[in-house]
Amino acid sequence: RRFATPPAEMASRILANLIVSGGQVLLRAAAAAYQKALVNAQRSGVANEAAKGGAASMFGRKTMSIEEARSILGVDAQCTLEDVMGRYAKMFEANEKNGSFYLQSKIHRAKERMEAEFLGEGGDGDG
Repeated sequence: RRFATPPAEMASRILANLIVSGGQVLLRAAAAAYQKALVNAQRSGVANEAAKGGAASMFGRKTMSIEEARSILGVDAQCTLEDVMGRYAKMFEANEKNGSFYLQSKIHRAKERMEAEFLGEGGDGDG
């Protein structure tokens, strides 16, 4: 003889089945998304770049090129160190009041690169 299942027990069984089924669906979707990401990474060359040295090779540019420094500071190849320092002071001060930290950093790095050029340290200028 079979007894009727109480409603609370039936509800908990249904809830447990829903949780298990939902978890399986999410797991399958995550696995499919990961596979797709791997395929896309291989197509775009990210995998090759990562194999060469990971993020260090992609984001590891250590010095600013002299051309980029001149462009940021708005000076030409015939400028003097005094010209560079004047442009730096003016731009840094103007940006300090209501500018961004990123721009200030670029201005500061450009000044450092130009100083290195004038003091004969040069830098490698590789990028």
